[in-house]
Amino acid sequence: MTETREADVIVVGAGPAGSTTAYYLAQAGLDVLLLEKATFPRDKICGDGLTPRAVKQLIAMGIDIDAPGWIRNKGLRIYGGGVKLELPWPELASFPGFGLVRARMDFDQILAEHAEKTGVKLMQGVNVAGPIIDERTDRILGVTDKQGNEYRGKLVVAADGGSTRLSLAMGLRKREDRPMGVAVRRYYQTPRHDDDYMESWLELWDGDKLLPGYGWVFGVGNGTSNVGLGLLNTSKSFQNTDYREMLKRWCANMPEEWQFTEEFATGPVRGAALPMGFNRQPHYTRGMLLVGDAGGMINPFNGEGIDYAMESGHLAADVIVQALARPTPAQRERVLYQYPAILKNTHGGYFTIGRVFVKAIGDPRVMKFATRHGLPHPSLMRFTLKLLANLTDPKGGDAMDRIINAMSKAAPAA
Repeated sequence: MTETREADVIVVGAGPAGSTTAYYLAQAGLDVLLLEKATFPRDKICGDGLTPRAVKQLIAMGIDIDAPGWIRNKGLRIYGGGVKLELPWPELASFPGFGLVRARMDFDQILAEHAEKTGVKLMQGVNVAGPIIDERTDRILGVTDKQGNEYRGKLVVAADGGSTRLSLAMGLRKREDRPMGVAVRRYYQTPRHDDDYMESWLELWDGDKLLPGYGWVFGVGNGTSNVGLGLLNTSKSFQNTDYREMLKRWCANMPEEWQFTEEFATGPVRGAALPMGFNRQPHYTRGMLLVGDAGGMINPFNGEGIDYAMESGHLAADVIVQALARPTPAQRERVLYQYPAILKNTHGGYFTIGRVFVKAIGDPRVMKFATRHGLPHPSLMRFTLKLLANLTDPKGGDAMDRIINAMSKAAPAA
């Protein structure tokens, strides 16, 4: 027998974007249903590294990052052009001076359960089949699951990841003029599991070809490290690369004592697509808002998505709370249509610069020149770290901050 459940807002997907949205909606007193197709604990393909931008969002939500399992790091250790450079996270008023690592196996569960404590109704094992559309207005009224149950609300939030079947069912196609990436990663038992720097390798060689992307080694602190590669579709060899085999070959060149070998692997190589630079728009349409990967909110510079997922969730929740407080449908719509504009104003210019960047490094000559001539200059690399991780103070920052902020403001919104 099928059921119908009702709430003020239906949030589809309990990843970082969905759980953050639901948390802030419930904080404001709204009735929220958070639907997750899997059951926790469940894994997601990710580097597990959290820059200070993501840490800020966790602190804002009241997540206990001093609890066991959260591994702090001081900054980024970069390899490239024969150089090794340790760059501490910048000291800023706007962001904490440390990063974190937490495996996605329980990271998402922590956020979802934290949202639950605020009054969110979390429903696991709910595989959403599609939207319920009002034939008269063409607006979404809710969603159905594979069993035929209905979940109806005043608004729906699509937080169902890069594949976002709900957005596709609502007619939203991805933009082909936006970069896409692919990430592959594997966990290894290693003595390097509690490194206090996250590591980034800027030169990815496939035979004699230099590919646009980077490798990483992030210590998880539980005896394992997350080792992976992120590649961009701006390279001619993007379609013709076996990423899983490439990761194995890359690991085989690492020092033997790091144990990045088959014998010490704790599971298979797994991969996922990375939708970047607002590759699915509009972020609001006909009663539905897109947050996180569903709206292509991954940073083209570094493949980071958790911070933007959480930020977009917070922004979406603020807009929804204000909209639902308006007395008429027309007034609500006026507020809701501000959501895409707010996102573009917040991240649009920066993501546009990121698109230019990934197009440039699609040429291996540019990447080789950048690593050979940039890495030996620590001041330039500190600027690069701020740019790639989007870590600046909007007011009262240093000269680097002012340059990056001015570039982001001057660039057309993505």
